Amino acid sequence: MSAHRRERTTTPMSTHRATLLELDQSFFDALVANDHDRLKELLSDDFVLVGVEDGTVAGKDLLLGLVASGSLSFPRIDSFPDEAIVRFVGDVGIVVGRTGMNFTNPDGGTFSAGSRYTHVYAAGADGGWRLVSAQGTAIKM
Repeated sequence: MSAHRRERTTTPMSTHRATLLELDQSFFDALVANDHDRLKELLSDDFVLVGVEDGTVAGKDLLLGLVASGSLSFPRIDSFPDEAIVRFVGDVGIVVGRTGMNFTNPDGGTFSAGSRYTHVYAAGADGGWRLVSAQGTAIKM
């Protein structure tokens, strides 16, 4: 399965919104499933994650390695796509959403919280969207 492609013609914004929300859910599903291959497909090569727990910055290779080894695991991620704000600036799509999640860190510690997140997607030359940046902020539920 490849990342969704963006038509550069007259595709309605509602279609792009739905596509980005599907990709967001695919990202969360891949984290819960520890699906290294799907994550590799969804993330741009220069992907950057700013962690929800402590603001740690991780690139694509580090995240994929932690997921593949099982040392970072997500037993649960609940997302709320109906609340998401989706915006477009040229070939960039921005999703601001909310999750509830539990995860286990590489040091064995656990984290459970609600989060407000910002995901930034870029349309590639092939028209496919890739997640280039993800940042989470813990919020009270």
